Order: sequence, then C-alpha cells, then structure tokens
Amino acid sequence: MRHFGHVAPEVRQRLFHQEPCEFTADSPARLLSAALGATLYSPATRPRLADDIVKQAGSGVVSMVLCLEDSIDDADVVAGEENLVRQFADLDSRAGVEPPLLFIRVRAPEQIPDLVRRLGAAARLLSGFVVPKFTEERGLPFLEALTAAEAESGRRLFAMPVLESPELLYRESRVDTLEGIARAVDKFRDRVLALRLGVTDFCSSYGLRRAPDMTAYDVQVVASVIADVVNMLGRADGTGFTVTGPVWEYFRVPERMFKPQLRQSPFLEVQAVELREKLIEHAMDGLLREISLDQANGLLGKTCIHPSHVLPVHALSVVSHEEFSDAQDILRPERGGGGVLRSAYTNKMNEVKPHRAWAERTLLRAEAFGVAREDVGFVELLAAGIPG
Repeated sequence: MRHFGHVAPEVRQRLFHQEPCEFTADSPARLLSAALGATLYSPATRPRLADDIVKQAGSGVVSMVLCLEDSIDDADVVAGEENLVRQFADLDSRAGVEPPLLFIRVRAPEQIPDLVRRLGAAARLLSGFVVPKFTEERGLPFLEALTAAEAESGRRLFAMPVLESPELLYRESRVDTLEGIARAVDKFRDRVLALRLGVTDFCSSYGLRRAPDMTAYDVQVVASVIADVVNMLGRADGTGFTVTGPVWEYFRVPERMFKPQLRQSPFLEVQAVELREKLIEHAMDGLLREISLDQANGLLGKTCIHPSHVLPVHALSVVSHEEFSDAQDILRPERGGGGVLRSAYTNKMNEVKPHRAWAERTLLRAEAFGVAREDVGFVELLAAGIPG
C-alpha cells in the first residue's frame, strides 16, 4: 500500500517531486507509525464490514480501527466479536485484496488472545489492538496480553494506547499519570506503534463540546493536556513516540458536495480561495485548521470517524517542496558540525543543530506521504485524491 496509491500513476508523477513510498504491514515500525495517516474508525458490528474495508482501501485509507468499545452498545459486544471473525475470514478469502492496516479496539485484556485465536489464519490481516483509557495500572494487562498473543500466534502485533482517562486530564493527577504511562509504554516500546489522544472523553469530563469552527486547541483545558502529553511522551530525543491527532466530530457535508467544484480540469485548476470558501461553508475549515495545529504541536496522523476527513489529513501531511529542500540542506553530511545557512528559498534561516530533529522527522514524513512538486499545493493534492 501507499498514500495516494489510488491515484493514477501519471497523476502522481505530476503532483509529486518524490512519490510516497510503498509499505506493508510488515514494514519497520518507525515507518508505519509515521504512515498511519487518517486512521478511520468503524463499529465492529457493521454487517458488510469486509466490503467497507475494501472500499475504503480503494479510496486511500491506509489504517482502520474496528471498534468493540465506545462505538457499540454494551449488549452488542459478543455479536461484534462474532462479526469480526466472519468479516476477517471473508477478507482473507479474497484473492489479491490488500486491506489497510487493521486494528481492533477492545474493552478488556482477555479479548486480545481470544480474538487472535478465533481469527485463526485470518489473523495475518491484523496489525494490532487499540487500548482504551490507557493508564499504567489499566494498560499493562493489555500490553501483557498482546505480547502473549503475539508469541502464541507468531504474528507481529502492535498496540495503540488511547490517552483519554480523567486522571490524565485533571491537573492534580496529570504528572503522576503521565509518568506511569511513560513507564508502561517504555517497557513495551517495541510493541507500541503510536499513542492516540481521546479528546472527546476529555471534553466530556467538563461537559464541553467544541463547535465546528473551533479546534481542540481553542479548548484550553484540552490544549493543556495535549501540550503535556507531547512534552513527556513525544520528545525527539529517542525516548518519544508518535502521538496522533484527536478526532474531528463533524461530518454533516460529504465530500461529494464540494467535489464538482474541484473537478473542473485534469489538473483541477481551481483557485485556493474558492476551495477555502467552499470548505468554510460546509464546516470543513475547522478540520483543516486543527490538522495544521496538530502538526505545529508535534502530532502526526489523526483519528477519523468519517471518510470525508481522510483526504484532508493526507493532503496536509504531504511535505512541501520548500520543507523538503530545507530538511535536505540541514542534514547534508558536511553540515555535521553545525552552523547557520540561508534557505534555498531565501526566506528563512536554517540553523543546523537546533533544526536537525525537525529535519529528520520531515524526511520520515516525506518517505511516508511524499514531497509535492514546487508548484503543487493542498488544493491539487486534495482534489486529485477524490476517487471516481
């Protein structure tokens, strides 16, 4: 699979200075954590789940979470598990089908080894499990169960803990909770692919819900948690993890409503201001601002609950030609001793030592999402990715 892999090769060649790389579920964890992109959640009870997964893969989704937790009723858990076993078997029987990276969000540790056994040979399609409401005390049994299931099945499995507990939100318990989470995930570092933020749960603790024109960063009690999570768990010194952006809740207008405006020509010659006005009109501007703020605050990828959110996340994850040029200049071997140099775009200072970690992260993102050509921006990338 690859980002923008559903786009025709000749279109990718026009869009990208460096195309996104190909990867599989067996690729190195460092690449997979950067390549998660827009991780699309789906209730595990959907009766045509296998068809849904194939459809989403065909429209550019590269990671999905099949949820047995908050997205389904307590009474439907057993039926959801049974449905997952059937749907994985269906997927496994389809020759030539490559699904996205698939994760199951469970409620209890014992579900992990039980589901892996019940999936049987189809477990080869499973990349891991999402662990809800993660703290050191609650999370360790999940990580231990995952390690045991991995050993029993012989299949590499990853965990993606969700940081969403009240203990993490409340000021008086936050530092202790973060220190405990850090101990737990460090102990299982090779198994933790990424940390996910559960901002909806944070808001619920205070009876809050952000409006479609506001981002998570406008809700100060939430923004403070994000800052502290990145501070303690997202460091670039080798101790940190990939931290993904929070869910965007609004999806009242599907992509089809602004699709005609974007498809005016083969290279989609539409003015950026026109697209922006259309997106604002249809409650997408908040999403675009939040994605940009996610990246500015050290987050990569995003939890998504609607397919229309996927393309904006991926289009804004592509590295610009200017970013790529700066990152390459900073990391040239002859720059190893440090120093300051003028950007090739002649609009900024690149200071080799302070900007090195940024440059390394940028080139990893470039590997996963590609580098746009110098004259290609978000509008063209978004429009080219709309299927059909």
